[in-house]
Amino acid sequence: MYTKRLVTGGTGMVGAAITADLKIGSRDCNLTDWNAVRDFFEAKKPQQVIHCAAKVGGVWANMNQKGDFFRENILMNTFVLEAARLAKVPKLLAFLSTCVFPDKVEYPLTEAHIHNGAPHYTNDAYAYAKRMTDIQIRAYREQYGLKYVSVIPTNIYGKNDLFDLENGHVVPSLIHRCFLAREKGEDLEVWGTGKPLREFIFAEDVARLTEWAIENYDEAEPIIFSTSEETSIKELAEMVVELLGFKNKLIWRSDRPDGQLRKPSSHDKLKKYLPDFQFTPLYEGLKQTIEWFEHNYPNVRTH
Repeated sequence: MYTKRLVTGGTGMVGAAITADLKIGSRDCNLTDWNAVRDFFEAKKPQQVIHCAAKVGGVWANMNQKGDFFRENILMNTFVLEAARLAKVPKLLAFLSTCVFPDKVEYPLTEAHIHNGAPHYTNDAYAYAKRMTDIQIRAYREQYGLKYVSVIPTNIYGKNDLFDLENGHVVPSLIHRCFLAREKGEDLEVWGTGKPLREFIFAEDVARLTEWAIENYDEAEPIIFSTSEETSIKELAEMVVELLGFKNKLIWRSDRPDGQLRKPSSHDKLKKYLPDFQFTPLYEGLKQTIEWFEHNYPNVRTH
């Protein structure tokens, strides 16, 4: 029995939004266990694999769990690609991250910049593990002629996100913490100065782009999924505060690290392929995400 499309990380934010015949989470298959991954692929015989699964987190987690982030991601990515090759999977798409880009690089970031220097020290272990996926895909294409590709989304947010208060990415962590501060009538503290700029992309937009790419994209070089619109963390926080109806003080902890100041990317390649693609505006995407969060709280993923 063949499976048409398999999504790893299928219970996560992006995986949940992608149309697929089979979606797996960590409970279905331990992707850091080679024997489990090989046997799973041999049994399911997928024709397409979208590899979303990863160990992810915000600045604090990336700085304090570097060994875990490197080991788990390098194992997952290596095993999924090798199991796909052995199972003769015709098409595979793997997710990279904007963390793969060098800290000191010419802006805007393009697909050609990935290996042109060291990544930012706050997430270098995770970044190097993700970079190796790009290397592995290029090697497999060259040696085995496989049509495997990779994509680089910018900061994804949306429904089904991981709303971890300490280790989560900025949007879900901020939403959860602001929600709790509102419920308790407390002030809200946010790490840093609010000055860093990020490009946010709604998970449902990423899902649509991914479904297009698995069918149509076939370059060895990755393709960036980006709106190319920068928003400061301060502006983001103010939107979240407004949408949650938070009335107390917003306090910026300037003694805490900001992370990289900015990392603007180019979506020129994407626009050549899809010139008319319409991205969900950030305010609208946050509104939908917060409505989903409040409707599903407390049954949201927090770890």
